[in-house]
Amino acid sequence: GGGGSDTWLRGQDGRVETWNGVVSEARLDLGTSGLLRHAPGPPLDGTFLDRGCGWGPLAMAMALESPKAAVWAVDVNERAVDLTTRNAAANSAANVHAALADDVPADLRFDLIWSNPPIRVGKQVLHELLMAWLPRLSPSGSAYLVVQRNLGSDSLLSWLSSALPSFACSKYASSKGYRVLEVRRLA
Repeated sequence: GGGGSDTWLRGQDGRVETWNGVVSEARLDLGTSGLLRHAPGPPLDGTFLDRGCGWGPLAMAMALESPKAAVWAVDVNERAVDLTTRNAAANSAANVHAALADDVPADLRFDLIWSNPPIRVGKQVLHELLMAWLPRLSPSGSAYLVVQRNLGSDSLLSWLSSALPSFACSKYASSKGYRVLEVRRLA
């Protein structure tokens, strides 16, 4: 495969259907690409979440790296859920469960969350989204969020630190104008 597929599957080949309906090597936005490059390898198993899955690159990368894990790919957009379902099937990522946000069991806890959150929805909606999902980390769970620096990654980090006092929130990595933020429960 070419560079696109290597990036989105962290070294494994794959072909996907993206938004315009064309099956091709993945076209990744820089944030998703940066998260895939810099996030640490996922645990071997557990329950993982890709929040705001789009066509599913983060969910598929987690699922293929950790075939014993249950990977939830969640979006508010039915088209995104459908694309992710089809792409996961086409790339033998049978452990991906694509679902609308409202269809995820309320008691489910996540050992890993990867997200390229929708910053442009505005602060209030973004904060509500993060507060709905980050507290669902398991006791040993970690979340990695990628945020464009000029769209407020540093102010988001300070907000997270005050909004989640029982969590450690830090800058994990930087890449081409993006920051990868880490959120994990304090012991």
